[in-house]
Amino acid sequence: MKKATLLLTALALASSASAQKLSDNTIKIGVLTDLSGVYSEVAGQGSVKAAQMAADDFMKANKAFAGKVQVIGVDHQNKADVASNKAAEMIDRQNVDVLMDLPTSSAALAAANVAKGKKIPVMVVTGGTTALTNESCNKYTFHYAYDNYMLANGTGTTVTKKGGNSWYIIYPNYAFGQDLNRQMTAAITENGGKVVGSDATPFPNTDFSSYLLKAQSSKPKIFGTMQAGNDLVNVVKQYNEFGLKKQGIGLGLGLLFETDVAALGQDAFAGAITTVPWFWNLDARSRQWAANFEKAFGKKPTWAQAGVYSATTTYLNAVARAKSDNGDDVVKALEGYKFSDFFARNATIRPQDHRVTLDVYTVQVKPKSQAKENGDIYTRLQTIPAAKAFMPLSESKCKM
Repeated sequence: MKKATLLLTALALASSASAQKLSDNTIKIGVLTDLSGVYSEVAGQGSVKAAQMAADDFMKANKAFAGKVQVIGVDHQNKADVASNKAAEMIDRQNVDVLMDLPTSSAALAAANVAKGKKIPVMVVTGGTTALTNESCNKYTFHYAYDNYMLANGTGTTVTKKGGNSWYIIYPNYAFGQDLNRQMTAAITENGGKVVGSDATPFPNTDFSSYLLKAQSSKPKIFGTMQAGNDLVNVVKQYNEFGLKKQGIGLGLGLLFETDVAALGQDAFAGAITTVPWFWNLDARSRQWAANFEKAFGKKPTWAQAGVYSATTTYLNAVARAKSDNGDDVVKALEGYKFSDFFARNATIRPQDHRVTLDVYTVQVKPKSQAKENGDIYTRLQTIPAAKAFMPLSESKCKM
């Protein structure tokens, strides 16, 4: 009897020990983001708060979880070299188990390369370049929320088919803008349109007057701006000041966040079409989460911040399934996973390239007079199913 009791006790202890293998008994989530620059309103402290909310909600829903979750927010200043150094520091000195968010594609690529060597998962939410799941893909990097193919596939196709079949495009001169210009140009030409000119602009930048004058002389049907954050706000402000809209030159947006519209007001963007992975008043589930975020943070969320919450939750659930925060174990738990939450509808994590596919939405900015409440920005034009929204595997160059 004593031997049997000792054996059962030993087995129980062994089972408990093997049930969960967490380094430092803690899951450390490193939100590597822009805390001080052009994307700080888009992501920034709001992304850190979203990750913390996800961590808190995960712990409440998993009270038997033997460990704790810690969130660390770090500023990469939108610079690739800073992102590399900060990623290495977070992994080596702060023992983070995952890198999250990563606006600015060049910074995302740099940090992902560092994390790959250290076998640490990366969940890119706010960086847009398709290289992350294409030619620069790797085993540890996952691309969440959106990418440039999705933006171009939705917006370029829709605007061109609606008659906006000649474009003049400007784009920020770094990895994100260069890639989005390529993707948007391809979508426009594939749908019978043409790009009469495209120019790279400095990043960041405040004066876009020379490009607007060039657009006026080119007389396209659409002035396409691939900027984001504060740069986009400056472009659209000057687009209106130069009177391009009154001259019949429409506005085509590569990427748009709610904070951009709030900065200038809806009427500055009214009529413009864009594609988004989510918006706060999409439906009741989205409205409830957005209300919780606004109560915690004091502002309505951007879709990037909502994406960070979703990505953090998806990562933590993978740790729970793997019963480990070891990078290789978590990667296995993520690959092929299917889920649907308030943000990512009908989502699948493709094992072949780690692209997270989900339903996305082509929307049009309402004039302020049509808004039913503060922040009611969009009219939904169409839902693009997850299977059609993103680059098909047949076009991928990814080799894990």
